Amino acid sequence: MIQSIRQNWFSNIRGDLLAGIVVALALIPEAIAFSIIAGVDPKVGLYASFCIAAVIAFTGGRPGMISAATGAMALLMVTLVRDHGLEYLLAATVLTGLMQIAAGYLKLGSLMRFVSRSVVTGFVNALAILIFMAQLPELTNVTWPVYALTLAGLGIIYLFPYIPVIGKLLPSPLVCIVAITAVAIFWGVDIRTVGDMGELPDTLPIFLWPDVPLNLETFMIILPYAIMLTVVGLLESMMTATIVDDLTDTKSDKNRECKGQGVANTITGFFGGMAGCGMIGQSIINIKSGGRTRLSSLSAAVFLLLLVVFLSDWLSIIPMAALVAVMIMVSIGTFSWGSIINLKKHPLSSNIVMVTTVVVVVATHNLAYGVFVGVLLAAMFFANKVGHYMHVRKSMSEDGSTRSYKVIGQVFFASSAQFMESFDFKEAVEKVVIDLTSAHFWDITAVESLDRVIIKLRRDGADVDVIGLNEASKTLVDRFGVHDDPKEVEKLMGGH
Repeated sequence: MIQSIRQNWFSNIRGDLLAGIVVALALIPEAIAFSIIAGVDPKVGLYASFCIAAVIAFTGGRPGMISAATGAMALLMVTLVRDHGLEYLLAATVLTGLMQIAAGYLKLGSLMRFVSRSVVTGFVNALAILIFMAQLPELTNVTWPVYALTLAGLGIIYLFPYIPVIGKLLPSPLVCIVAITAVAIFWGVDIRTVGDMGELPDTLPIFLWPDVPLNLETFMIILPYAIMLTVVGLLESMMTATIVDDLTDTKSDKNRECKGQGVANTITGFFGGMAGCGMIGQSIINIKSGGRTRLSSLSAAVFLLLLVVFLSDWLSIIPMAALVAVMIMVSIGTFSWGSIINLKKHPLSSNIVMVTTVVVVVATHNLAYGVFVGVLLAAMFFANKVGHYMHVRKSMSEDGSTRSYKVIGQVFFASSAQFMESFDFKEAVEKVVIDLTSAHFWDITAVESLDRVIIKLRRDGADVDVIGLNEASKTLVDRFGVHDDPKEVEKLMGGH
């Protein structure tokens, strides 16, 4: 127990604390921006980011991962806030948390194994593009000092680590923020700062019960939003956990993460915050800045609260150009550049899945849509590929009276047509043996194809013998097969 606590909390104290400062600074403008997207006061996003990051540090299943208010979730809240107000959003946040806890106990986190590598790569690349696009408003219609400071910031981020000794002690994004702020103050450069993003709260979050009627009408109003928030939140969190797994070469507990996200959102709703989820960009900042354990997430939350509530005067003078440089670094580091080279090496189907995922996410700005389309395409390509592996061998007995068909492979909706086409219904034989020893029937489409084959052969006067069905296939055929039922045979062959 003590060893586990030490490993999960105190095995990387310096790295986690420094990474926490960087993440907290990067979270502030994003939380304010996401609040504006959702149509709520900036403090709602800031309180949400603090509460979620703090709670998930204890309850989450992926140490080193950062969760807070996110753009994907904010987009889903717009109509609810506009039509019903903030209190209904807080109630929806609580319901979202409870549904995510239920999802964790139902082990829905395990469904991540159905998301192919091509979808994950497309998701990551799309996110990198969206992160970069989100910085463009800060780089358009601005004065030249903004470009100069942004480029200087990127130079610090990428060159500082090469400085002997000190380059390894401090995370370069933190050095970038401090240095660019100092330069802007010293030279008196008039550029956009964090303080221009919105008013920062000056009090700690307090417990508040959402002021909504506790009745069925309220429940029906918030339920559709809670379902969408639950699905998108868990999807983005599971994808983030998978990416952090890859970056750190460690495993995460996806089902615990589901429950942890639920607990975090439930508590956040009672402290005036909006629903959030795992943040890929911030998680990558955390990992690249040296954060590895649960302490990094907790320290990010604590530093965020301290900065916003007690050091807001200092915080508000940080140039947005410094944070833009950090986020551009994140987008460059997030994009899988190897995937472009691999377009020549990987199968066409994998490339189509990856590119389609990117296009859908970038076009809709909704990560869930892209992943859904990617998974659907991957499933279709897989079914098509497996369907082609099914084939049938034919043989004739020496006396010419018995035709044998040996079916090899998987018979399901994608291969059922090929299965039927493999039989010669015009051939006049006394007996037909269908050997299914090396085959497996997966669905009712496959069973219906077998029914049609048997019925057609019998109508042509052949005695049909089916052998070799494995236990699972036999159960399926016995339950749904109709070739021995005269009434059902007429319905099937008559098209009714």
